[in-house]
Amino acid sequence: MVKTYKLSLKSKGYNEIHEITEKVQSLVNQSNLNEGNVLCFVTGSTASITTVEYEPGLIKDIPEALEIIAPMNKFYHHDNTWHDGNGYAHIRASFLGPSLTVPFISGKLLLGTWQQIILIDFDNKTRNREIVIQIHGE
Repeated sequence: MVKTYKLSLKSKGYNEIHEITEKVQSLVNQSNLNEGNVLCFVTGSTASITTVEYEPGLIKDIPEALEIIAPMNKFYHHDNTWHDGNGYAHIRASFLGPSLTVPFISGKLLLGTWQQIILIDFDNKTRNREIVIQIHGE
């Protein structure tokens, strides 16, 4: 059986990180499925979903590390195409990817003690982000 839900959140962009673990767990509970996998997928090409230990140090470290990999103030060919100045956001999102799959048993996400699900919005403007949650199970 597959059940599909959508989460919406407002984001400021610029590497804003949103912790969504409880929202995902709540949807698994709502699904009344006992065992399976939950897929979290953010629509759009300038945001990503991953896991992290959601603590203040890492919330600062992640954007700093990504600034080394794909700096905001570098020239990107993408910006010549659309003139929107967010080439870096597309690069960062492509490295981390738009989705994450987490197994669950007895209705509980099988995440590690210090592992939370996050959405990172890399874009250079405020956006309404939509996350598709697809729960596969029995």
